[in-house]
Amino acid sequence: MTCSPSLRQQLATSGMLVAPGAYDAIGARMIEQAGFGAVYMTGAGTSAARGYPDFGLLTMSEMVENAAVMARSVAIPLIADADTGYGNELNVTRTVREYEARGIAGVHIEDQVSPKRCGHLDGKVVIPREDFVSKIRAAVEARRTADFFIIARTDSRATRDFEEAIWRANAALDAGADMAFVEAVQSAEEMAAVPKRVKGPCLLNVVPGGKTPSLEMRHAEEMGYKLAIVPGLMLVAALQAGDAALKQLRETGMPPQAGSTVGELFRRFGADEWNELRTRFNAGAPGV
Repeated sequence: MTCSPSLRQQLATSGMLVAPGAYDAIGARMIEQAGFGAVYMTGAGTSAARGYPDFGLLTMSEMVENAAVMARSVAIPLIADADTGYGNELNVTRTVREYEARGIAGVHIEDQVSPKRCGHLDGKVVIPREDFVSKIRAAVEARRTADFFIIARTDSRATRDFEEAIWRANAALDAGADMAFVEAVQSAEEMAAVPKRVKGPCLLNVVPGGKTPSLEMRHAEEMGYKLAIVPGLMLVAALQAGDAALKQLRETGMPPQAGSTVGELFRRFGADEWNELRTRFNAGAPGV
């Protein structure tokens, strides 16, 4: 793997960074190999990969462990879901330090009451304004280096109104957050208004079938967004491909034909590098 520009370097350009979502190292590698500049670790996908819905059922340690595996598997920056920070300001402090220590480039922390739920489901509840701002301030102060990126997410559009979401986004930026994430805007007009009314960089969450209308990435960039995440991309693709493969096996008795050899498959996950080490150290050679 080669070193890639940092998250901050990429976001400092005039364009918008697109970070497709993955829930494991396989998806992260595929995103990197497809030429994207960053990976997003989806909390919903991480929950699903452990057999749970996105209802805030995973612990901070489970989320950090998954993020660490994904981050070490790619050279491009990993942005991770950190849910609510898993408690009060003390928990947020530990959460930021745990993610940062494992090489994650940045996290987003939201204002939902714990246990949270997917931002595109009904029934969410948010904490008071002052508690959210205090948690963001704690997250900013907790990081060891300025490179670690803090994204403040508010779910108040669904629970209060659009004006409240804009207020919280700006208050979080005033508290030191690097970017604002107004979750689940409900119309194209609201989507376009966010980057105009929020006084700092904005993230757009692209969730086909969710509460926010879908649009092409270039249109989001034209609106002024600096980062777009597509959380469910690899999860949905895996489910669709898996269902099709299983259907074929059940109906025909034959698995789908592989598009590559076993050796070519493993090369996508570093086999050449490890084989070079095997040769250099004569590792695995039969004993004399």
